[in-house]
Amino acid sequence: MRYRTVWRLTAGSALFLDRDGVLNRCVDTGYIRNREDFAFLPGVLSALREAAVLFRHIFVVTNQPAVGKGLMTDAELESLHTWMCDEIARHGGRIDRVYSCPDPKEAGGFYRKPAVGMGLRAQKEFPAVVFADSFMVGDTRTDMAFGHRLGMHTVLIGDSPTALAPPCLVERRHDGLAAFINSIATI
Repeated sequence: MRYRTVWRLTAGSALFLDRDGVLNRCVDTGYIRNREDFAFLPGVLSALREAAVLFRHIFVVTNQPAVGKGLMTDAELESLHTWMCDEIARHGGRIDRVYSCPDPKEAGGFYRKPAVGMGLRAQKEFPAVVFADSFMVGDTRTDMAFGHRLGMHTVLIGDSPTALAPPCLVERRHDGLAAFINSIATI
């Protein structure tokens, strides 16, 4: 794995988070379609409370092909994300914006990770974001490629062999979001 020698938090540092597998448990069916399917991973809510102090901006960037496949509507996804953000806020954390791409993998659109559209949109809407001082935290190779392409620090959650290949995309690996936030709080 490659490691940059310096991780630093600046006024331009933003935290970009994948949703499924980072904030919440994945489900066997593959798609979180409602609140009943959604379960925060252990330590996530307290980690987001701490992250709210550390980072100027916190974003969720998530591919959500269930919408593009007609398994849920845009309105249902928006409702789920509103509830998720409200729960995070209720526990002292925050998400400044959720960016999602409904396109199925086959569409390969500009906003679907690993393409950089969601990141560029966040930077356009929040001009203080400096990618070189920001972090992409995800659990897949797609997440790592997205962060790498934008010049962000990349943090893999878990140890998926497919996410670790190629290893040059992953700067650091942690078992969960809480472990990463604990490590970053000490820099």
